[in-house]
Amino acid sequence: MSEIISNVQQKLNDKAWARWTALILIALMMFFGYMFVDVMSPLQALVESEKGWTPSVFGTYASAEYILNVCGFLILAGIILDKMGIRFTGVLSASMMFIGAAIKFYAVSDWFAGSGFETWLNSWWTAMPGSAKLAALGFMIFGCGCEMAGTTVSKAIAKWFKGKEMALAMGIEMAIARVGVFAIFSISPVIASKLGSVSAPVGFCTVLLLIGLINFIVFTFMDKKLDNQLTSAGEKTTESDPEEEFKVKDLGKIFGSLNFWVVALLCVLYYSAIFPFQRYGANMLQCNLNGITPEAAANIFRWFPIGAAAITPFLGSFLDHKGKGATMLIWGAVLLIVCHLVFAFVLPATHSKLIAYATIVVLGISFSLVPAALWPSVPKIIDEKVLGSAYCLIFWVQNIGLCLVPALIGSVLASSNANNPAVIAAKEAGADFIPYNYTVPLIIFACFGVAAFLIALYLKALDKKRHLGLEEPNIKK
Repeated sequence: MSEIISNVQQKLNDKAWARWTALILIALMMFFGYMFVDVMSPLQALVESEKGWTPSVFGTYASAEYILNVCGFLILAGIILDKMGIRFTGVLSASMMFIGAAIKFYAVSDWFAGSGFETWLNSWWTAMPGSAKLAALGFMIFGCGCEMAGTTVSKAIAKWFKGKEMALAMGIEMAIARVGVFAIFSISPVIASKLGSVSAPVGFCTVLLLIGLINFIVFTFMDKKLDNQLTSAGEKTTESDPEEEFKVKDLGKIFGSLNFWVVALLCVLYYSAIFPFQRYGANMLQCNLNGITPEAAANIFRWFPIGAAAITPFLGSFLDHKGKGATMLIWGAVLLIVCHLVFAFVLPATHSKLIAYATIVVLGISFSLVPAALWPSVPKIIDEKVLGSAYCLIFWVQNIGLCLVPALIGSVLASSNANNPAVIAAKEAGADFIPYNYTVPLIIFACFGVAAFLIALYLKALDKKRHLGLEEPNIKK
């Protein structure tokens, strides 16, 4: 009899195969999303020669991913997530990613080139080509969906792995997503080279985003069944219990929290030295390794996410069983600073591919330490009822930096090379490759790392004072 009762009480997420299947379905959506984010990153030189996008234009296009989020969409996304639930928000976000990707694909395709639409777009704000304007619009829509999807996935994992291997699950999800960066840096230059067009890899990733949408729809059926079981067991969910519904006034609880602002500042400072760097990393390697090909540069840079993907699940497991999350944040910031300084000063002096490979992998390890410790820590300091909004607000603060920094780096790269003789000669000769000096942009990235390090030290002191549990394991014995 007791065995029968146990089987009745066992929920879907109590079954290991079910919760890990759910994780794979939603992680694949983010895998394809991360591929699309950086599909054009290793093609900067090709985009400049084929479409006429200067570094400033490329930086503005890269910033476009975050513009609508910064203007308030992410705050709205948090409200949608907490009021409408994981299933609705996930399907909406995956659909927006696909629609935005389709617009961007059209912008860089031959169908758009030479069209009346392109002529009209070229007629105003002439500093920005029409293809870049439309691609930026598509990237804005995609960016809204991608950031909303990221917060939705975080809340979904917190729900399915509550009291279980939450940090490990988040670590594996992040690892899978970052393998997408490795994959796209591996295949994007190859596809573009074989088919002779920037649009080919963009179209390929657009189809993958459609598959990601289908994956999440499959997950919604599993999540609906879990909600029915939680309701039958008398457990409240925001989807099923009006008393647990999110209210807009609950945002005040988040904005009034010092803990929230410290985590948000750490997030924006750290990620401002990572994601904008990904846009320029391959081109930086080309320039600092004596003009190697885009394919060779992408082959080196693609190992950046592999360092993160390989170690993140182990760090998640360590956090679950041993803790030390605040300490991991500090070490992640230290490694970030060292890597950018090596890129700025050591690599241009040595032109060593071995140093480039080693530094890229170490940067990947840094990129595993910080997110693996950061995201599982949020449920420890924020009420579950407003957890979705908390994630979205952290992403909103993060997006402010991610919106401004790529444009800043593009502008600094152009201005700091305005009198560079090698750059001037290459442009006058109409060369496909422009040998930019990346020292100043890399120093800026290192400064973001220093600021993140100081915030991480303060967060550890705050944890010790307020007993937030950031240094404690997630699995309670």
